[in-house]
Amino acid sequence: MTRKLFVTTALPYANGNFHIGHIMEYIQADIWVRFQRMQGHQVHFVGADDAHGAPIMIAAEKAGKTPQEFVAAIAAGRKQYLDGFHISFDNWHSTDSPENTQLAQDIYRALRRNGLIYSRHIEQFFDPVKEMFLPDRYIKGECPRCGAKDQYGDSCEVCGAVYAPTELKNPYSTLTGATPVMKSSEHYFFQLSSPRCIEFLQQWTQDGKLQPEVANKVKEWFATDDSGAGGLSDWDISRDAPYFGIEIPDAPGKYFYVWLDAPVGYLASLKNYFDKGGPKAKYGEVRSFEDFIADPEVEQYHFIGKDITYFHTLFWPAMLHFSGRKTPNNVFVHGFITVSGEKMSKSRGTGIDPLKYLSLGMNAEWLRYYIAAKLNARVEDVDFNPDDFVARVNSDLVGKYVNIASRAAGFIAKRFGGRLTAAISADGEQLLATLRAGAAEVGRLYEEREYGKAVREIMLLADRVNEYVDQNKPWELAKQEGQDARLHEVCSVCIEAFRLLTIYLKPVLPALAANVEAFLKVEPLSFADAQRRLGEHVIGTYQHLMQRVDPKLLDALFEPPAPAAPALPGGEAIAPTIGIEDFAKVDLRIAKIVNCEHVEGSDKLLRLTLDVGEGRTRNVFSGIKSAYKPEDLIGKLTVMVANLAPRKMKFGVSEGMVLAASHADEKAHPGVFVLEPWPGAEPGMRVR
Repeated sequence: MTRKLFVTTALPYANGNFHIGHIMEYIQADIWVRFQRMQGHQVHFVGADDAHGAPIMIAAEKAGKTPQEFVAAIAAGRKQYLDGFHISFDNWHSTDSPENTQLAQDIYRALRRNGLIYSRHIEQFFDPVKEMFLPDRYIKGECPRCGAKDQYGDSCEVCGAVYAPTELKNPYSTLTGATPVMKSSEHYFFQLSSPRCIEFLQQWTQDGKLQPEVANKVKEWFATDDSGAGGLSDWDISRDAPYFGIEIPDAPGKYFYVWLDAPVGYLASLKNYFDKGGPKAKYGEVRSFEDFIADPEVEQYHFIGKDITYFHTLFWPAMLHFSGRKTPNNVFVHGFITVSGEKMSKSRGTGIDPLKYLSLGMNAEWLRYYIAAKLNARVEDVDFNPDDFVARVNSDLVGKYVNIASRAAGFIAKRFGGRLTAAISADGEQLLATLRAGAAEVGRLYEEREYGKAVREIMLLADRVNEYVDQNKPWELAKQEGQDARLHEVCSVCIEAFRLLTIYLKPVLPALAANVEAFLKVEPLSFADAQRRLGEHVIGTYQHLMQRVDPKLLDALFEPPAPAAPALPGGEAIAPTIGIEDFAKVDLRIAKIVNCEHVEGSDKLLRLTLDVGEGRTRNVFSGIKSAYKPEDLIGKLTVMVANLAPRKMKFGVSEGMVLAASHADEKAHPGVFVLEPWPGAEPGMRVR
């Protein structure tokens, strides 16, 4: 029976590029998806950027972009990673989309109708300069336990204490340096503590869907002590403006907390895919997204990291179930990736940059194979050991697998016109029967995500083939009179065996498998093809399929970045050396601030009207609102970059840049200081 599968990976937060942890998860999911497709099943594999939240809003503002522009720039870089590592998503979308807005609001309304949404007022820290409520990560102060300075609002990195932001001593906003004030606000909550939710979730999480260690962990979250404390707490699902996200219906100025709309992004990406006609083009699927997702035969699976288990095994299934939707068939949780047993660190040269890996010319399928060989169905970390990587790839993929074809293909081409023989004697038939019988076990292991065991099983089969080669020694048969038929048979068995091994490795090595299919002149291989044979078939010319790993590539991959120049008191190293001709290109002029005013709609900018001695004034926007009142700047002299190309901004055209100094770590050391020349300087004078 053809299965209908809806598969996702966790949505990456759109504030940075993919890291190796993302790539590991995508490879894991992609292998499973490719195996299912090779079984003839219908698979819809989608992903999306998690695009909302305060961190993105603030990062975008700092970059001088709208949140949409900021997210779009990140999204534009995704393809090179996905294509580079052969990740076969059917669709990639964004949570900042009409589909996600509609679905998130529909789910919320359904939960509200079901009596699981309520509101109450809570007290939070508020930045009076930024005029926004502060998430924990944007509050710092002295640890209430040990007194360590500059600790975040939820835990101390010095003593390890965990506390509420309101317990910090001498708290300050990392955005402006201002002392936050307590302010009350109405927040909306999903009643996860409802007996209905608890009963459903206890059943859903303990019915055998989840991995045993995940199910056991979830049990701990339900537990209460003798006093009744503990257990599931209600979930705060709202945030106050300003916030980059989806507005809550009938609640002006309120937005969904990012973790409410992020998993809805799975459905939104699938809906976008259906609406674009992807399933119709691929499978002839003519149903709507709504019909498909409601179909009881559709299976829904999520691949996620262990750090987001709470959201995916409690909030997500509860949201779906109590809004009248299907719940996932399973949530597959995996561990992290380490290097030689240690947490990755770029500064120590123990991090793996995926793009650097590709730019060095390293084969993406080396990494796909190595990760597959390490993965199992449990929640265990995957360790990348450089020496083991070289040995495993060179021994298994090149030494055991690829060499089977390279040792036989030349004889088939030169001695037999590229044609295989169907005349196979008992020993060859027995070997091929053993390989064909392996399909069931390899398939079972792929289905159960026991990739490491699957790879070991395939390599044991490859060992059997190589034993056959060593026993029959085709290179010696080629020199012996009257042994052409035997040579033809042995080499044909090798090529057929190589085809079978390629079928089993194809989910892991899709690009190499495509090259093998071209070499063998066969249609794309499926698992069903393991029960067929080529017979008297003409193959193509063999070309080398995979190079060995040069250990020097690993040295280059892990080469730590060049040491930075010593940091100055401002916390920032001196920039690379330039020549006098480079400096001369920058035209610095004394400017008089003849007017200064707030920019309506901006929390960061002031509008400066500057006299640069040109007989006219210039309009310049500067992000110094947190440090200066407009009236304090009027009449002052400053320094500006006069030959900077005009820049069109949301609020108008900026015709230059005012120079100011700040610490490299603006969050820990807030403050902006506009340059002010000594008395006697006049507008228009050039700074040399």
